[in-house]
Amino acid sequence: MKNIKRIAVWSGPRNLSTALMRSFGTRIDFEILDEPFYAAYLKKTKIQHPMFYKIISSQLSNYKEVADYCINGQVDKPYQYQKHMTHHMIKNYYKDFTLSLNNVILIRKPELVLNSYKKKNKNYEFKDLGFQQLYEIYEFIHNKLGYFPLIIDAEDLQNNAELTLRKLCNRLEIPFFMSMLNWSSGSKKYDGIWGVHWYKEINKTTGFRRNTSTNLDEIYKKFSQKDQEIIHKANKIYFKILEKKI
Repeated sequence: MKNIKRIAVWSGPRNLSTALMRSFGTRIDFEILDEPFYAAYLKKTKIQHPMFYKIISSQLSNYKEVADYCINGQVDKPYQYQKHMTHHMIKNYYKDFTLSLNNVILIRKPELVLNSYKKKNKNYEFKDLGFQQLYEIYEFIHNKLGYFPLIIDAEDLQNNAELTLRKLCNRLEIPFFMSMLNWSSGSKKYDGIWGVHWYKEINKTTGFRRNTSTNLDEIYKKFSQKDQEIIHKANKIYFKILEKKI
């Protein structure tokens, strides 16, 4: 199909990125591409994630080939939703491909990101949360195209999903559908093979969960000195990017 609108949504881990993918996955006019650089990232870094070999064998694992696929791959629907994790883009490999896409950045409070990330990852450092990489993509697109990518805050998705999605669709110049607010539980055909490990919680959901009980002060008190230093660095980026949110 010609004249495909390809929408690349960038986020770090634990940013509600799979929930947003689920939202767009309810639409019959969208094709979903789940973390296309995951295998390339694992192959290059040799980081032993769960299902390491299965992931590498499940999709393209060469950065140039993946980048080309993201802008030229066959799509049979009017729109394509690409879920990208910023930490997969090591050493700025083939970042120019982003200039051919409609880019969106999904960002979340660093305290909430790290609090969630720690539950599944015992060894981590600042770069693993993806904030620096988000900022690099944010600046790269602005410097090359003269405008910033669209910015949405995960907290807005939780607390007012309809308004946030309406704004996003309006800025992307695509129609909004109420179906985007709810999805069926369980895994989806478009999920990457890694979904059986990483998507267990999201598979229990049927919509965006309103955030009503989070106490950031209480969370922060439980962080180690290392964690607090990570949060301090991440917040500098978070608030800078947040200034441009839709």
